[in-house]
Amino acid sequence: MIPILSKLSKRFLSTKPSSFKRFLYEKIDFSAKIIGIVGGRGSGKTTLLHQYAKSSKHKPSQILYISCDHPALINQNIYDLADDFYTHGGKLLLLDEIHKIKDFSAHIKAIYDFTDLQVIFSGSSAINIKHEIGDLSRRALVYTMPVLSFREYLSLKNIVQLKAYTLEEILTSHEDIVVDIISEVKPLEHFANYLEYGMYPFFKEGINSYSDRLLEVVNTTVDSDLASIFNINYEKLDALKKVLYMLCSTTPYEVNKSKLSTSAGVSWSTLSKYLDYMQKGSLLNILRGSKGHKTIQLPNKILLNNPNLFGVLCAKSDIGAIRESFIVSQLLTAHQVHYHYQGDFIIDEQFIIEVGGKSKDAKQIKELKNAYLAIDDIESGYDNAIPLWMFGFLY
Repeated sequence: MIPILSKLSKRFLSTKPSSFKRFLYEKIDFSAKIIGIVGGRGSGKTTLLHQYAKSSKHKPSQILYISCDHPALINQNIYDLADDFYTHGGKLLLLDEIHKIKDFSAHIKAIYDFTDLQVIFSGSSAINIKHEIGDLSRRALVYTMPVLSFREYLSLKNIVQLKAYTLEEILTSHEDIVVDIISEVKPLEHFANYLEYGMYPFFKEGINSYSDRLLEVVNTTVDSDLASIFNINYEKLDALKKVLYMLCSTTPYEVNKSKLSTSAGVSWSTLSKYLDYMQKGSLLNILRGSKGHKTIQLPNKILLNNPNLFGVLCAKSDIGAIRESFIVSQLLTAHQVHYHYQGDFIIDEQFIIEVGGKSKDAKQIKELKNAYLAIDDIESGYDNAIPLWMFGFLY
């Protein structure tokens, strides 16, 4: 089996690496023996593995890349393959889509304990690392790959290379920051395209085929990844998709338990599990009320994971849901986000943000401390009114 896998690995390594690196690449401690990269399908995990392999000091013969969903892996023992590779001088083992391997955690632990291989694995964000890997989670460094930020989109499309800013910098210094940005690019010229087709790196493979590729991501995530990880019966998978279609055209405030469960044709207890599965699979974001306010008892706010999903799941999208989906997708990378009883969201139990279009005013949050407006369709802001697109520069 190793000769076959080695042939496939060399083919993988022979391709030219992408010059564009996701923000996560620079944050990873590649000196660690076990590294995990989890995230939604199409977010760039395989590309990152390829870039690291090409930049490493190891010879191609010392690197083995295994795509765990390849038919050649059926009924194969990953530890035995890794041990064979190690005894023949292997140094770096790359395991892509590791969630396709049954009991993968036991194999990784054995590799850790009995070889000196460095292992970097990628997998669905639905993997529960602490549950799956147990005590190995204390030794493995695990990173999460989100969708592209607006800043990364501009870079990948070769429009402009700009730096990222912290949330505090954007909230307190947005009027100064915007001057630096708009001197290099007109953000509103590109922001609408980004919301439509710019959140997954494969947009570089063709805009016309983007919707088909993204729909395939959704279907594969539900039908293959979530079904296998959580042992969902095949006949129940349509319920998950019905919820996605419903959320696409519904304003966040209209979502309620009875409406969702009736539409999906399952009980609320079952649907609650399904919603959790889809959140772990990077299809949804479920927001709960702030712990510091009575709204903790209200129903959760449920949003599609990112704005690009709206274009492939329904013909007519709700603009309010798109705006909120965008800002949440950017904030969740490094912050806690809850919904708020007056503003839309409270970030890290500290900053309150209300999202809206040009006509949105501050009366809803005017009595609140640390409260800000995130306004769509404006190039620059003033005081506590910040352009929505600027939150796409958080990473």
